[in-house]
Amino acid sequence: MDKTLIVTNDFPPRPGGIQAFLHNMALRLDPEQVVVYASTWKRGAEGAAATAAFDAEQPFTVVRDRTTMLLPTPRVTRRAAELLRTHGCSSVWFGAAAPLGLMAPALRRAGARRLVATTHGHEAGWAQLPASRQLLRRIGEGTDTLTYLGEYTRSRIAAALTPAAAARMVQLPPGVDEKTFHPDSGGDRVRARLGLTDRPVVVCVSRLVPRKGQDTLILAMPAILAEVPDAVLLVVGGGPYAGELKKLAADTGVPDSVRFTGPVPWEELPAHYGAGDVFAMPCRTRRGGLDVEGLGIVYLEASATGLPVVAGDSGGAPDAVLDGETGWVVRGGSAEESAERIVALLGDAELRRRMGERGRAWVEEKWRWDLLAEKLRELL
Repeated sequence: MDKTLIVTNDFPPRPGGIQAFLHNMALRLDPEQVVVYASTWKRGAEGAAATAAFDAEQPFTVVRDRTTMLLPTPRVTRRAAELLRTHGCSSVWFGAAAPLGLMAPALRRAGARRLVATTHGHEAGWAQLPASRQLLRRIGEGTDTLTYLGEYTRSRIAAALTPAAAARMVQLPPGVDEKTFHPDSGGDRVRARLGLTDRPVVVCVSRLVPRKGQDTLILAMPAILAEVPDAVLLVVGGGPYAGELKKLAADTGVPDSVRFTGPVPWEELPAHYGAGDVFAMPCRTRRGGLDVEGLGIVYLEASATGLPVVAGDSGGAPDAVLDGETGWVVRGGSAEESAERIVALLGDAELRRRMGERGRAWVEEKWRWDLLAEKLRELL
């Protein structure tokens, strides 16, 4: 692999799915061949200390910009070009194609021979608006390859590109650490701590925002409880929708059957998946297609943990489920359909076992980080 400059606004310790994707990929590349140029996570002493501590632990070089939002301004572009030359990099990986991929022509002039830009869910939104669609087209022309998560995002992004740029697209989804997410991840301990040892548990692990569908699960609880009276919904994560969700649980009459953990440290997430009998996140598309699920790595982490999944049909979420094999895809926002599938799974231990085992095998076959990092190395 050529020495590579990773240019990204999304990198730990800033939390999030794209951040975890890039970090996991970077850790699986040759550290001597990687330099990361990223934004600063938080201003102030606390944010600076957390960022410095994180950077010091990395096996590769991390250079932080002074801004908390890295954008393709002339100053940032000049800094990226300087880092490219100073560190002898000949390849560039843009962690998110939009908007950082707009720097591609300048970095090629600075000496980059290979430029790869990764797209996520938001680029599919860019492809729908005239102004951002033109910018996405420029990014496609300026880079050698745009990667995509799954067929949903590919088809929408490709429509905004020239035919030549669309033909150069390559799938590169995030992966799952099957050694971290596995059936013996410590779920029993979490259940015991929360007093859920003898109760059927539906778990949802995600940021609390309207698109994810935790509200749909709460609205489904009366129908679920009518068939499985001791069932409980375990909502794992934090976010701006938390207050509304708690109010909804009270208004729906199911506050005793919905547990909110709040934010959970990353190292404790595998055990929280393992605390469930079923994983459910009936995500839905919002804002006329601008707020959409890019892939839904949580479904694959749940599958790696051995759980059957109930997924919504937003964007690329169905790409993370073998419908009828590792779980089911329901209409996002449909409490009735979500309840029906969850009740079926809670009432059939053999079905849960079969779907969970198929999901685990599928992750091992297709979604392991080492397989995906090898594809990235070839692209670079």
